[in-house]
Formats: sequence, C-alpha cells, structure tokens
Amino acid sequence: MIDSVNRPAGFVHSLESGLSVIRSFSDERPRLTLSEVARQTGLSRASARRSLLTLQTLGYVGSDEREFFLTPRVLTLGYAYLSSLSFADVAQGHLADLANEVHESCSASVLDGFEIVYVARAATKRIMTISLSVGTRLPAYATSMGRVLLADLSDDQLDAYLGAATLAPLTERTIVDRDQLRAELGRTRIRGWCMVDQELEHGVRSVAVPVHDASGRVVAAVNTSAHATRVPLTTLQKSFLAKLKDCAVAIDAELRAGSVRSP
Repeated sequence: MIDSVNRPAGFVHSLESGLSVIRSFSDERPRLTLSEVARQTGLSRASARRSLLTLQTLGYVGSDEREFFLTPRVLTLGYAYLSSLSFADVAQGHLADLANEVHESCSASVLDGFEIVYVARAATKRIMTISLSVGTRLPAYATSMGRVLLADLSDDQLDAYLGAATLAPLTERTIVDRDQLRAELGRTRIRGWCMVDQELEHGVRSVAVPVHDASGRVVAAVNTSAHATRVPLTTLQKSFLAKLKDCAVAIDAELRAGSVRSP
C-alpha cells in the first residue's frame, strides 16, 4: 500500500484495499484463505473480508467456501491483465500452429459465469457473422468450449448453473432442454471432448477439448471451428479432433512444467 504521507486529498482507501486484495493473488498463490489475504495485504480480517465479499459480488473473485480465487472477469478491468497472462501467450503459439495445419480458426477460452471468454485465437477464414477476438464472450451452453468447461463442474455447481442459466434457442438446433443439456455434458465429461453442430450459429460447427493445469484441473478449453459446407462432421471428429488433442497436450505440458501461469 501507498504510505499515508503520499496519499493525496480524495484518496479512496476502499479502492486501494480492493486492488491490494486482487494483487495478493499470484501464480504462487492462486488460492488464498481470508487470513492469508489479510496477511498478504496488511489489512485487518474485517477489511479484507469486506473487500473479498465486494469483489465476489461483482464477479471478480470466486470462492469454494474456504479459499478465494480470481475469476476471468478481471480481464474486463483492462488489457494489461490479459497481456500479462502467460497462458494466453503460450496457447496462442500452439493455436497458430494448429490453425496453419488444419487451415481453420482455433481458439482458447475460459469460463466466467454463464459465458466463455476468449483468451487466445488464431483466425483464418471468417465463418461467423459476429467478430470473434480476444475478450469476446459467448454463452457457454451453446458452444463446444463452453460445454467442455461446464462438464468439469461439480454436480452442485452444475445444478446451480442449470437452475439459473437462460437457455435461449440461438438456432433450431440449439439444446435448450435442461435434462438434454445435462446428458450432453455427461457424455462430454466421459469422452473428454465436445462437438457442436450449428447450435450457436447456422453453418458453424466446432470441436473442443479441455486444457489442464499442473494439478490436473481443467482451466481452459481449446477448439477448432469450421463451416459446415466445407468440413464434414466426420472430418471434424476423425481428423481435426486428434490434432486438437495434441495441441491441448502440448499446452498441458507447459503448464505442468511450472513455467507458465494458468488462467
């Protein structure tokens, strides 16, 4: 924190506390208890708790009841965070190699609430009416990467998601029945990949697989997308999927090596 002597008139102490709480998390300390946050920031437990609850309410911090952790929503605070996210840099290189090999666009995303957030992308041909780039947000339920990430949720977390999510039909193919979506997520969890055919947008199909950190936890997803008239489902599954899995394994290896910070 800034020395009190150097604080100008109008200095907002609560904002300083909130930012110091965000900065207390790092690659060495991705998850912290309330006591650890207070110790790292120099705040009292009561002040640290107020900052954490505020950040959690705003969606910047998550909690498993014992420990707190940052969520991908901190990306919205500015591109400075995103540019320092070494995972995105590493994923970008592998996605670019994959895109050059399959001649289709490849992306990486993380889950943030009801949406996925793109953190890396190697684009070739534009196949969607919306422009996809780093920072783009899409509904998790209708995307291959979103379903891969949702499939890794605990049963309680998935129940909460399905109970609160709005499942709107984006095309006539979109799964909007909660039981049907739950079943699809179950199949995704078992086989370790997901393919979505024209549920997000007409003419667009994609396949996605998970990315794991050093502990084996799913922290992101990568996908390859293609136009339905150009790439048959059999090609997407039998050819692209194998290459996509190799890409994810390469990213996993760097995360396990400990030299790359996971998202």
